Amino acid sequence: MYKNTLYKNTTSVRIRYNETDQMGVVYYGNYASFLEVGRTEWLRSLGTTYKLLEESGVMLPVISLTCNFKKSAYYDELITIHTILKKTPTVKIEFDYEILNEKNELLCSANTTLAFVNAATMKPTRCPEYILNKLTKNTTTQDK
Repeated sequence: MYKNTLYKNTTSVRIRYNETDQMGVVYYGNYASFLEVGRTEWLRSLGTTYKLLEESGVMLPVISLTCNFKKSAYYDELITIHTILKKTPTVKIEFDYEILNEKNELLCSANTTLAFVNAATMKPTRCPEYILNKLTKNTTTQDK
C-alpha cells in the first residue's frame, strides 16, 4: 500500500462539531487542517517539531496542496491520517496522505509540498542535517 515509503506516521483525530456543516458532514476546507495535524505529528514522531525548526531559523511554508475526495467524513467520527514521505527532502519536502474513516474506507488522498526557507532571508535553504540524519536512522520498512 505504501510502496517506496521512506518514513510514515499515523495519527487519529475525532471530528468536532465546528468542522461540519448543518448535515454533520466535514467541510472540505478543514482537510488542509487535518493534513497539518498529520505533518505536525510526523515531525514529532521523528523527534522534532515545527517550533524547533522555527527556533533554528527554518520555516516550512506549504507551496502546493492537492486533495482527492472519495467519501465524506462525519461529526464525531474518528479519522486516521497516514502521512507518508517517499523521497529524501532537499530544499523541498513532499508528503502523501491518506485519510480513512473508522471503517477503514478511504475518505481523501492528498499531497503537499513544502519549502525549507531561511527565516532571516526568506530564501530557500536545504533540509536541516539533523532531519536528514533522523530519517536515515529511522527509515521504516513497515507497510511497504
